[in-house]
Amino acid sequence: MKSIEPVFVTELFCQIHAELLSLLSNLSGDDWVKPTAARQWVVKDIAAHLLDGDIRRLSYQRDKAPMVAPETPGSPSSSAPSSTAPSSTAPSSTAPSSTAPSSTDGYRELVDFLNQLNADWIRAAKRISPGLLIEFLEVTGAQVCELFRTLDPFAPALFGVAWAGEQESQNWFDIAREYTEKWHHQQQIRDAVGAPPLTGRKWLFPVLDTFLRGLPHTYRDTQAEEGSSVVFIITGEAGGEWTLKRESGAWKLYAGKSDTAVCLVRMEQDAAWRLLTKGLSQEEAAERVEISGDDRLGKPILGMLAVMA
Repeated sequence: MKSIEPVFVTELFCQIHAELLSLLSNLSGDDWVKPTAARQWVVKDIAAHLLDGDIRRLSYQRDKAPMVAPETPGSPSSSAPSSTAPSSTAPSSTAPSSTAPSSTDGYRELVDFLNQLNADWIRAAKRISPGLLIEFLEVTGAQVCELFRTLDPFAPALFGVAWAGEQESQNWFDIAREYTEKWHHQQQIRDAVGAPPLTGRKWLFPVLDTFLRGLPHTYRDTQAEEGSSVVFIITGEAGGEWTLKRESGAWKLYAGKSDTAVCLVRMEQDAAWRLLTKGLSQEEAAERVEISGDDRLGKPILGMLAVMA
């Protein structure tokens, strides 16, 4: 076991953008209207959503444009939506917000607001042709890459990673979160059209390593004796081992495997990324996740999401 380290993916973010452009440029007309894991979104909708994320990032962070405020009473006033994550049931947001929600009601209001923003964009983007979407993405994606290259990775990010419970995050975590967004949406397109997946270690391990930073927040209400540890093993080329340990009344995440764990959770990499992006129901996840030892300490993973939903 060792302390977890930052995930630096700025250059990988730029490379996966190039993979997206190549993928979209080779789609047929029929491919653009194929259904995806997000039942309400076809391939073209996901591509449009990725463009929306780029536009919001550039507008809010690079150009310092005023952040869009909710119009409905009681909605969070300081949210800065950037992106959403379609699921097997309905689009659910991975959008960063300027603060982590302080209550369940506040979190729900934020997610509802972000989902409405995304629905509005997708509806308007139906007027955009696939060819023009690609041209727009060529421009915005390159500019987001350049923006990220200028940021100090350890400076405070514009957006906190709310699904990890952080009100303030460092830039490296915000960028890593955006990488997971780009990766899993592109994977949903690849699934839909039968394109080769980007599931080699280079691409997928940083996604999983970033996602699991949300474990302490997921387990925040799970009680255990001081010193208890839960080991999470993801198998496959992009897999790894992580340990969640109870220390000073809270949970702390480590890289590596504890030899004294009271619970061991094992899943293969395909199940892991789908579970954490709302691509599996809890019932489906239970069939693909093996829990050994203290079952009570393994079950919270079945409800974990590395998206705002």
